[in-house]
Amino acid sequence: MKTRAILLLTTLGLGLAPVAGAATPRENWEQHCAKCHGADGSGNTRLGTLLKIHDLTKAEVQASFTDAAARTAIEDGVKDSTGRFTMNPYGAKLAEEDRDALVAFVR
Repeated sequence: MKTRAILLLTTLGLGLAPVAGAATPRENWEQHCAKCHGADGSGNTRLGTLLKIHDLTKAEVQASFTDAAARTAIEDGVKDSTGRFTMNPYGAKLAEEDRDALVAFVR
């Protein structure tokens, strides 16, 4: 009986392993953000230059927005004056805790 219980718990634990292996903030950054913002956040990419992305490595840029504003941008995206998305929304693609971790990573 004890062996059966250990086997059951081990099997359940392995089934939950993918949840524990969720993407890190760096992996989410690389997958969703670096294409435009650059690996270092400077915006020094072809798309970053085209979209005139702010250099997130600069203290004055970091001071110009709140964590709540960053989270809203991640969740809802960013639109230009014509209503066209210049940053796609990621609210449906990232779990709430991943969005929070991404904001902390940007900081």
